[in-house]
Amino acid sequence: MASMNPLADEAMLDRLQHAAFDYFLLTANPANGLVADTSRQGSPVSIAVVGFALSSYPVAVERGWMDRTDASRRSLAALRFFRDSDQSGSPTATGYKGFYYHFLDIHAGTRVWRSELSMIDTALLVAGMLAASMYFTADTADEAELRELADALYRRIDWQWAKNDGETIRQGWKPECGFLHYGWEGYSEAILLYVLALGSPTLPIAADGYRSWTATYQWENLYDYDYLYAGPLFVHHFSHAWIDFCGIRDPFMREKHSDYFENSRRAAYIQREYAWRNPHGFAGYDENGWGLTACDGPSDEQSEVSHEVRRLFGYAARGVPYGPDDGTLSAPCVLASLPFAPEIAFDAACSMLARYPEILSDGRLASGFNPGLAGADGRLWVSAGHYGLDQGIVLMMIENHRTGWIWRLMRRCPYIREGLHRAGFQGGWLQASIPDEREARG
Repeated sequence: MASMNPLADEAMLDRLQHAAFDYFLLTANPANGLVADTSRQGSPVSIAVVGFALSSYPVAVERGWMDRTDASRRSLAALRFFRDSDQSGSPTATGYKGFYYHFLDIHAGTRVWRSELSMIDTALLVAGMLAASMYFTADTADEAELRELADALYRRIDWQWAKNDGETIRQGWKPECGFLHYGWEGYSEAILLYVLALGSPTLPIAADGYRSWTATYQWENLYDYDYLYAGPLFVHHFSHAWIDFCGIRDPFMREKHSDYFENSRRAAYIQREYAWRNPHGFAGYDENGWGLTACDGPSDEQSEVSHEVRRLFGYAARGVPYGPDDGTLSAPCVLASLPFAPEIAFDAACSMLARYPEILSDGRLASGFNPGLAGADGRLWVSAGHYGLDQGIVLMMIENHRTGWIWRLMRRCPYIREGLHRAGFQGGWLQASIPDEREARG
């Protein structure tokens, strides 16, 4: 349980946040600014993780963990790389039409694993670029170049092409087969993608594309909570890392008398209720043992759990209440719920750390753990190494919980504001004038 000492609680969050930030220093290639997907040997780059890194450097500067010059140069190295990268769309390029392949070689920056040109991961990357441009506003050569590059890289994205003449944005494209045969249906982390696509000053999508997407939403009543359904908890977090949705509503949420922030709060409570009910009887599930999301978990192919009779999913998007669920939980996603439901998220995080200290190594939380399974050594099954997405969302959402600073910073971004307006969002901070830099810094 959480301590009764606010200073001790704050110190714990500070340690977790600082350790999460260190992931980006330990796994980055300083020559090109790219950051590895995981801390495991030979891991490729995830472009989304680079976006989280670019958003984390300003936080580190403000908290005294990093020198501003070092932060701006690391950020600039990444932006220069993407500016100069191969945009031919070939199987060995870096990207196409302003978008980038999901996974890249950390040295050459070229496509690996035959990965897709990822629209959502590009959006997470670009959100990080825009965060950097909002923060690095000094009148220096490096910071001026950084702002210019972030703007140019955002402007060159062809969001219209990404619809493939359809109503909604496609999820991906491959040079071998063209657009993937599915789009975005149902509420997801793609809300950030649509805001960026709508806010573009060069090649935006029309507002009817956003309306077509929200028409696929699934509104449900679960455990007496009315909410916009999305099973994995990360869906209720990722876009919120950059955009404060509290008090602003699009047409869908106005009709439901809710907003996306409140929806994320309800998602945390639904997760807790599901774990308390524990329909499959998994070990470790209770009111302080929850957190089903996209995370690493044991798989049927691993020899140490090959005797297990239940199906195991490996890295998968686990969700509530319809699954998949194999008894694997994620502590990072619980911490990422702090801005929405601190009264339950903090206790749950503390309880997990007390019961399962193995989930913390080098001060950082593992992607997933399964309380009902033991590894080859007989100990609790815990995901090996660390994932950049987990560390990034932990750092950003702890900051938003503690100070709201990232949200205030991004309120100043004209492209975010324009995208929200075009999507039909109204109310709250959107109706106020753009804050100056001093207000953003609090």
